Amino acid sequence: MVKRKKSGRSQRTKPSTNRRGALEVVEKRLVARAFNDLIASSKVVGVDGRTEKRRARLLRDLAGDGVKALKPIHVLGLVRELMELGETLGAIRKVRSVPRPRPSSPELVALVARLHVAYAFPGVVYRFVGVGDDVLARAGVVGLAKKRGRPKRSP
Repeated sequence: MVKRKKSGRSQRTKPSTNRRGALEVVEKRLVARAFNDLIASSKVVGVDGRTEKRRARLLRDLAGDGVKALKPIHVLGLVRELMELGETLGAIRKVRSVPRPRPSSPELVALVARLHVAYAFPGVVYRFVGVGDDVLARAGVVGLAKKRGRPKRSP
């Protein structure tokens, strides 16, 4: 019978002199980080530097600072992304004006219906390319269009 040679390590190693890996120390670090984030942070939770830079780039792109004019489908995508990042419609309107709604036509209604099935853009996004509420209602994107303005008082 051949005896196997033991590895160079001893069977029992000395305990480490530092305590960085101890469970109570790890818990202290986690609690301290969470406390610092909660108390000292003035930023919105979940928004880091990369997200903020992306939001600023999307706003710049939507403003049309580039050489090429934006295609309507790109405008829809940019507005949707900005809304997903928490940007308000008012802030987006400051960067990109809302054009007058185009006249309704059967071709436009059919295309908006197909576009909505393919991309599922929110209803308010279509306003940034000149698609009115009546077209959206006929295409089935939103319910019946609401009347704008103040509600009338009852006598």
